[in-house]
Parts: sequence; structure tokens; C-alpha cells
Amino acid sequence: MGDTIRVRTAIAGALAAIATAGTLVGAQPAKAATPITWGKCPPLAQGAERDPRQTCGTVEVPLDYRRPGGETISIAVSRIATAKPGKKRGVLLLNPGGPGLPGLDMPGQMAHTLPKPVLDAYDLIGFDPRGIGHSNPMSCGLSGADSLSTLFPYPGPGGAIEPSVAAARKVAEQCAANAPKLRYFTSANTARDIDRIRQALGVRKISYWGQSFGTYLGAVYASMYPRHTDRIVLEGNVDPRKIWSGMLDTWNQGMNDRFPDAARIAAADHATLGLGRTADEVTKTFIALADRLDRKPATVPGTQVTISGGLLRAVTYQMLLHDETLAPLTRIWKAVSDLSAGKAPSKEGAAALQQALAGTPATPGVPEDNQVTMALAMLCGDTSWSRDVGSYAKAVKTARAKYPLSAGMPGNIRACAFWPEKPIEPTVKVTSRGPRNVLVLQNRRDNATPWAAGKGMRKALGHRAVLVGADQGGHYVYGTGSACADRATVAFLAKGELPARDLYCRS
Repeated sequence: MGDTIRVRTAIAGALAAIATAGTLVGAQPAKAATPITWGKCPPLAQGAERDPRQTCGTVEVPLDYRRPGGETISIAVSRIATAKPGKKRGVLLLNPGGPGLPGLDMPGQMAHTLPKPVLDAYDLIGFDPRGIGHSNPMSCGLSGADSLSTLFPYPGPGGAIEPSVAAARKVAEQCAANAPKLRYFTSANTARDIDRIRQALGVRKISYWGQSFGTYLGAVYASMYPRHTDRIVLEGNVDPRKIWSGMLDTWNQGMNDRFPDAARIAAADHATLGLGRTADEVTKTFIALADRLDRKPATVPGTQVTISGGLLRAVTYQMLLHDETLAPLTRIWKAVSDLSAGKAPSKEGAAALQQALAGTPATPGVPEDNQVTMALAMLCGDTSWSRDVGSYAKAVKTARAKYPLSAGMPGNIRACAFWPEKPIEPTVKVTSRGPRNVLVLQNRRDNATPWAAGKGMRKALGHRAVLVGADQGGHYVYGTGSACADRATVAFLAKGELPARDLYCRS
């Protein structure tokens, strides 16, 4: 659900029920959004680059849409005006997912991958969703060391969850103490912010491209505001019927589907890596190595970094998201295997490991734990979670037996089990009500949002959507190798042409 490792006072009565118009029952309408004043963008992290054509502005939105006249927050919005006079259709709003990823500079990234017919038709619009990046960034006050285990809580040796229980309780307490307004930072309120952005842009409809968690956000928006949607592309999909614990559980099968792609690369280089001559042998080697590191972590020479089984699995998960990182991943497995055996890794292996563990430069004004804080806000604030600790122990035990690659992590206990407040409103129901205007892009072997989740999104949207599946691995579809999927995407955005029926691309 995300591309990078960085991741409620209960309201009495039924005031938070969602109306089909996208407002809250009993709420007063907010005043019209003020047009955006475009100007200079906020500073970047050291070493980062930005498209010089991009300008930025802000949109004021209610913190709590049930009280539109109350406290407001500022949403950072960006634009690259690529549309050509006479060819312009509208705006294409972009979101990279996460949850918790900033999207302010996504227009510059997409401007270099989209073809001329699409760029001629749309101005590209980015934004940092509420609570993220430069949009009133939130922080639970977590240290960098806490972030990884918070998002990826792997059980201890043999599947023990007691350390995870203690950690989850501590994180929930920190969020309650340091970020009491997190209950307002939900997917539904973010969708309402999108409609305020639409108003501020002065357009009747918006087109939208969402990736990963951004597919759920797009589906929520399209369900709350169906008459304000133009052309919607959802890439690497969340199943909206499984928010959120059920969606995390799909990672088990997703790892089983994707891991062999890397294992085959390792097997082909057995003479150098020595991890196994077949994909099955490599898989067994990896599982045994991770289990061994659970019991005895390995220290990276010259550093204070220790590699546990959980860290190895988390790095593996992240690098499986892209085909270009599969070969470096196999060298990391070799380097960690050598470290675990008390050997010095090769220079190539050590370099790959160092790069994988390197931190990301901080963005000025953005807290270190911003992504993990906002991932928790969405996961814990969109829906209720079980508070029965025993149910998590049982889920971990069952999953570890069937899915040893994931080691029970997807079903392990998280801070959501101890979240101080219930969600402020019911989970938005994604439905088929609305125009037929959604393209669902999904890879067959995606470990983050698996194939079954893409089919789930397609089913939830019904007649509104068409599924374009690609026979490839990784988390992203467009521009990653499937000419068939790329053609379908461009034809839809540029001409409004959806395939007559679901399409499975084999090339």
C-alpha cells in the first residue's frame, strides 16, 4: 500500500453518517472554496529536484467537516499547466498513495512519463493530503527506529506477539498524547478535501489518477461525488470491501505470488550467490535465514545497525515492488546470509545492503515520523479494529503455517487495537452508483496490492469500471513493460475509450 518505508473522541449518536452528496448528515455546508493563488513551492529535501514549471498554492478546508465554520487547515496544492489551448479537457489530480505519502511533486514525475495526447488534454495537479508533507503535517512523536516496526510488526521468534503487543500499546498512547486531532485525518475527509480542491480550481469535474492507497481514496471520492468525476485511473488496487485488516491479510498471498520472480533471478545466479539452484530452494533458504535472524540478529560491520528477521522481510517486501530492484535484492540476501554466518559480505553485496538501509533526507518542516503517523491515522481512523489480543495471536499462528514468507506480519497486532477513540463516522461504502468512467489497472503478481484486491475493486465499482490486468510483477502497471496496458490507459485518458469488457494483457 505504499511504495516507501517512512509510515478519536467518539461522537455520540449518528451524526457521522455519510450522505450521497458527500456531506455529513446534520452538517452545515461550508463556504465556497477560494480560487488558488499560484506561486512558489515549499522547499525540498536535500538533493531532491523539482520540475521548474511547477507552481504551488493552498486551499483552506475545515478540520472537521461536521463543523465547517470551525478550525481550518491548509492543503498544499501544485500545478504543471501542460494542457494546450483548444485541446484542454480539464485537470488530472494525482495521488501516490502510501497511506502517508506526499504528492505535491507528483505532477513533475508524471509529466515525464505521460505521452503528448494526455499532457495536451490536462493540467497536472498534485497535493499533499491533509496531515501529510506541507498540509498541516501530523506527528505522534515516534523515533525513526519505531517507524519500521510500527508499519511492519513482524512477530518475534516462533511467532511470539508479546513484544508487538507492548509496542502497539505504546504507539497508540503516544499518538493520543501528541496528536489528539488525528481522528479528523481520515480517507473520507481527504476525499472531501479533494472536492474543495476541485472547487478552488474552478472546474465542474476532475479526472484522477491514484496509485496504491490512492486507489481507495479515488474510489471513495468517486462514490461520494460521482457527478464530479470525469476519468478515473486506479493503479495497484486496494479492495474497498476489506478496509483495513482484511486488506493487510491479502499481503500473504501477494508475497507468495511475487517472491518467485526474485527467487528465479537468485537461482539463475547460484554460482555467485549460493542461495539455491531453483526458486523453491532459494525460497527455503530465505525463510530459514529470516527465522535464524529472528533468534540471532546480525550486525552490519562498522555500524550500529542490526538486521533482524523482520528487517530482512521488510526490506524484501519493499524491493519486490519494482522489477529493477529484484537483482539488487538477491545480492542483499547473499550479504545478509554471509553476515549471519559470521562472514564479510562482498563489496557489491555490502553496497546493495547499505543503499537499502540508507535513510531518506528530511524535508524541511516535515516531522520524521510524518508518514507512519498518517498511515496509522488512516488505518485506525477509517474503521474499527478488534481489541481482542488473543485473536491476533491466533491469526499469526494460522498465517505462519500457511504463508511462511510473511511470517504472520499482516495479521499481527497494531496500534489500531489500542486506538484511543472510535472512528468519527462509518466507513465509506464504495458502490457502482455513477457513470462508467473508471479504469482499474492491476498487475497479476503485486505483493502490495495483490491480484485479488484488484478484482475486489472492480467488483465493488461494478458497471462503472473496467479491469485491465497485466501479466507482470510489481506494484505499478503503467510504463513498466505492458504495451497493452499502456495503450488502454492512454486511450482512456486522451479519448475516453474504455475497453468493452475486462482485459488481460499478456504483453
